[in-house]
Amino acid sequence: MSKTLEFFFDLGSPATYLAYTQLPALCAATGTQLVYKPMLLGGVFKATGNASPITVPAKGRYMFDDLARYARRYNVPLRFNPHFPINTLMLMRAITGIQLHHPERFQAFVDCLFHALWVDGRHMGDPAVVAAVLIEHGFDPDEVLALTNDESVKAALKNNTEQAVQRGVFGAPSMFVGKQLFFGQDRLDFVREALS
Repeated sequence: MSKTLEFFFDLGSPATYLAYTQLPALCAATGTQLVYKPMLLGGVFKATGNASPITVPAKGRYMFDDLARYARRYNVPLRFNPHFPINTLMLMRAITGIQLHHPERFQAFVDCLFHALWVDGRHMGDPAVVAAVLIEHGFDPDEVLALTNDESVKAALKNNTEQAVQRGVFGAPSMFVGKQLFFGQDRLDFVREALS
């Protein structure tokens, strides 16, 4: 596959979860390699002066209604997490660590975390809940915790976040086809066009 789609993501975004459910099939249909780029959305917001739509109450209410419409269209489960927003720093470090050190388990790892957040509504800001979710899915919480404290993992996540900002990313999900930036799970039709 010569075509690639870079997917800059943070687990804490429900719109990113929806994009995540659709991108593998979209990439398979267009003969495209999907490249996952974990980033820290809080860092992106800070660097760009952006904020979560939830900070504007009317916009936040609309956003969740709209995301529910898309979930029905995609035929995927979506539940508003009662613990939203979640500080995803440790989770995104964990994802980066698994990607770097256990790439063969990356997909299953990200799947279990997205599912815990946006299908089961688990409190993924609580270390005990995170540990329980990891055990349920066959991951060793102590091994994952060690990865989150690894300096090379921290540096890789920071580098991805800085790279995202330098390339014009201001939120999640953000996808690149070459130098073209597409923001939002509602832009997947344009992503498909760019890849076709």
